[in-house]
Parts: sequence; C-alpha cells; structure tokens
Amino acid sequence: MLVADKWKDYSIIATGDGYKLERWKDVVLLRPDPQVIWKSQFDLASHPDLSARYIRSEKGGGAWDYIKKMPSEWIVSYGDLKFKIKPMGFKHTGLFPEQAANWEKCMALIKGANRPISVLNLFAYTGGATVACAAAGASVCHVDASKGMVERAGENIRLSGLEKANVRFIIDDCKKFVQREIRRGRRYDAIIMDPPSYGRGPNGEMWKIENQLYDLVTLCSEVLSDNPLFFLINSYTTGLQPQVLNNILALTLKKKYDGRIESYEIGLPTEEGISLPCGAGGIFIND
Repeated sequence: MLVADKWKDYSIIATGDGYKLERWKDVVLLRPDPQVIWKSQFDLASHPDLSARYIRSEKGGGAWDYIKKMPSEWIVSYGDLKFKIKPMGFKHTGLFPEQAANWEKCMALIKGANRPISVLNLFAYTGGATVACAAAGASVCHVDASKGMVERAGENIRLSGLEKANVRFIIDDCKKFVQREIRRGRRYDAIIMDPPSYGRGPNGEMWKIENQLYDLVTLCSEVLSDNPLFFLINSYTTGLQPQVLNNILALTLKKKYDGRIESYEIGLPTEEGISLPCGAGGIFIND
C-alpha cells in the first residue's frame, strides 16, 4: 500500500462502525467511510473536539450535523501547498488527503525529468494534483465538468502562491475535451485522471467507470507526446483492484512505449496504528 503519511495538518484519529474521525488542522469531523467495517474502540461521536458529523439519510445522500461553532471554510497545508477546506454535499470536504501519496510521486517525476513537462489533469476536482504538479514546475491543463470545483482549484493555486504558474482551467466533459485536443494536435507529457465511479457531464453525458475507463485511457494515449513521462490513474471504485489498472495501462501504453507500471492500494495511516484503504492507483512511467 502507498500511504500518505507526511501530513501535518491532517490525521485520522480513529475509525469504526462505518465512520472515520478526522482532524483537519484545528477542526475535527466525523464522516462515513464504506471501507470501515470493523467496530470502533470508543464512541467516535463523543469525542470532545468534534465540530461536525455527516449523517447519511436512509433515502440516500445525507447532511452535516454541526455540533459546535466552527469556520465555514479554512486552510490546510501540505508542505508549501495550501488548500481550502469546506464541508460540502455528500460528505466531501474539497480535498482527498490520501492523494498526497500520488502528488509526491508526480512531483518527483516532474522534478527529475530535467525538461519542461506538460500535464493534463482530468476529472481534476479542486486541483490537488494540479497544485502539486505546478509547484514542481510543470505546465498543467486542469479539466473538470464542475464550474464550482474548477473555481476552487483556482483558489488553491493562488493560496499556494502559484499565480504565475502556467495553468489552464477548463470546464468541460473530459472525453470531449480530449477528442478536441487530439484534433487540435495538442500533446501532453503526462496525464493524471481521477474518474468518479459514476457521474454526468455538464450536458448530461453519462459516465460509468467499469464501462468506459479502458476506452478513455485508449483515447488519452493519442494525446500523449512522443516521449511521455507518466500516465496516472486513480480509482475510488471498490471493485477495481490495482491489478485492473495495471492491466489497462499494460494493454494501452506498453504497446507504444517501453516503460514500467506500478499498481498499488492507496491509503492513510490512523492514530490507532492501522492503515485505512482509500482506493487504488496505477501509474505508467516511461523511463
């Protein structure tokens, strides 16, 4: 497992009974997590510093229950990178902290390339990977279908002092954008994609990862440069094991480039001394 264990402003205090108790700088939140199928060691909701918890509805979705006064939004840091945190719909906070493990990997590859690197970040959300890659010196094209998330990514870039970085922000359906980039002849040295399990684009485009991921990776291989650096896939879908991502990358990219593939679980450490699984990653590295 690739564990994001370098956080100072984030930690998982405890887990159990379908929930994780987290500290986001000075704010403690309790959120559901489907991977947490074990019993808690104590009543997580009774933690004295708990500010809010997300309660699921039997009809789907849910809502935040605010227990004590807390800021509506605040900033957390990961090294020199800064991100705005805000309790959002469907239990999210605007950042997936386990992705710091992937940020570290991408930053190291970009810094070690010793050449200009252009990155295409698809399903880019609030820009964790965009900020990391820009901080490492890459130019980044950030694509997401949600206007609000793209605006938040722009805020995170500015918070991290990267206003002068070469970052393009695009609000679009990822597949349609890649198709247009191919027609325009634009190429990228690295691709990052973090697709949802299920979703819809701005014009109602349907996305289901099991049915469309392979075709999307195949399509994206056409927008890679002649000497690409890496291609990273992250998945939160429980049914997609790391080897599945490995196989997709092998069948699409190994035919074109002489590189290597790493696939792994990705997770976070907890103060209980265990690691919480948070999805799977697969990366093709052309070295």
